[in-house]
Amino acid sequence: MKLSKKNYPSKNCFLCNNCVQEWLLAIEANRFIYEIKKGESIFKEGDKVEGIYFVYAGNVKVHKKWGSKELILRFATEGTILGHRGISSHNNTYPISATALENSTVAFISLDFFNTTIKINPDFTYRLMLFFADELQESELKMRDIAHISVKARLANALLFFEKKFGTDENDVLRIELSKQDFAAFIGTTYETVSRMLSELTAEKAVQVSKRKIKILSLEKLEALAKNED
Repeated sequence: MKLSKKNYPSKNCFLCNNCVQEWLLAIEANRFIYEIKKGESIFKEGDKVEGIYFVYAGNVKVHKKWGSKELILRFATEGTILGHRGISSHNNTYPISATALENSTVAFISLDFFNTTIKINPDFTYRLMLFFADELQESELKMRDIAHISVKARLANALLFFEKKFGTDENDVLRIELSKQDFAAFIGTTYETVSRMLSELTAEKAVQVSKRKIKILSLEKLEALAKNED
């Protein structure tokens, strides 16, 4: 990671947007802003927890080892928090890893300053609690899908999720580019299965695939497939 000398505005900062105005100067004095290159690790599973990160720009995958495989737990985009899973009363290491999917910008604050911020800013604490609850619900739904829904339905569901979370450009191409391995890690299957299922969705004219670019041809077909649990 490269320490940035740029002065970034606070509009995309989860921390800044939820703290009292008087606390912004303290944030400015205690945050460190880093430029992260595509594919670069922000922190790794097992690293000592030194603090918390906030995504200012770009997309980051949050992932965990699952035996010999990788499982992507979520995608952190601008305005969201990273590293909070390392907050624990009995462990001081990150249980997950975070890697930039594209050139990204993150801010870092120490654990001590984070704890002080929580105590002084009740609105931030409340928003953080809601964020934890939402993330837990999403994780539970995802584990349910992996256990009970077909791979094709999970892939269709993932494409709908990406369309909603990241949006599409003027040509209906998803604004996030993932490798087939990342797709597999997100929906809990293999690279080969993702490749086969994308080919089937292409034949069914639901999507159009060109390397890592995916164009949505029919949201209706994806929605119908996502509901198919067989």
